[in-house]
Amino acid sequence: LAVFTLPLLSAEQSRPRMPMLALMAVCSYAVPLAGFIGVFLGTLVLRLYRAARPIEDFQSVHLPEFDLHQRIQSGFRQTGLRAVLGNSEVPARSRMRAMVALQHMPGRISSPLLRNVLNDSSEDLRLLAYGMLDALERNISRSIDKELDILREAEEKEGADPLGPTGLQAAEKLSALYWELVYQNLAQGDMRNYAISESLRYCERVLAQQPQHPQHNLRRGLLLHALGRMDEAEQAYDKATDAIRTHQLGLPATRVLPYLAELSFEQRDFAKTRQLMQQLDEWSALPRLRPVIDYWSAR
Repeated sequence: LAVFTLPLLSAEQSRPRMPMLALMAVCSYAVPLAGFIGVFLGTLVLRLYRAARPIEDFQSVHLPEFDLHQRIQSGFRQTGLRAVLGNSEVPARSRMRAMVALQHMPGRISSPLLRNVLNDSSEDLRLLAYGMLDALERNISRSIDKELDILREAEEKEGADPLGPTGLQAAEKLSALYWELVYQNLAQGDMRNYAISESLRYCERVLAQQPQHPQHNLRRGLLLHALGRMDEAEQAYDKATDAIRTHQLGLPATRVLPYLAELSFEQRDFAKTRQLMQQLDEWSALPRLRPVIDYWSAR
């Protein structure tokens, strides 16, 4: 019976062959009559039975489309980019990827790195860096031209002194845009001095109508500081600090204190610098300045 029924099983069910054959023979011999019937019925059941497909715990999910820019953005950091771009031994393809990654970074960070690449030995990298810098400057210049047109129209309709709401808003934007050229290191040499002067001019037009505005007083201080007019810059910083304390809005004190400390250091007033840095030590939200604060706060 064992030899007869074993071929009825599938190849997978009859393995290993000899132990399976022995098992069926022993069952038939050890259990008279019932063993014969059990082996035969068991063989038919296994032959005809098909196991149900197991229920999968998880359904298959389609993989998202691969985005090269996301990989580039997450694959580099600022320090890594500086090391990659400054090392001529790195393959050109990797350096090109690092250049593309700069598109996802603020202009304040990317602009100095791009200017360093302008002196690179690779012509392709130099051309790409020049094009990226030109694109950054062109975008800001295009916005400046747009706001200048808005300001001219507003002066014709609302008057120039004092400025109307539209003209005042345009002057604010112009001051911010010219400052961006300086802040992002896009303007160099005489162009930088011109951008500072224009930003200061529009900033003072706004302050003539909003003398207690903290943000514009701070920007005026930064612009005067950049021009080397230290005493006027200190007055602007103090005015911005007073405006913050009076109105309790606009800017936190930590936005002004570092610039005051830098100004005091340049004026060689180290006692005031230490005092200002100790005031900053009371704030815990300045991780990048923490080493400087710890140095000046040490006894």
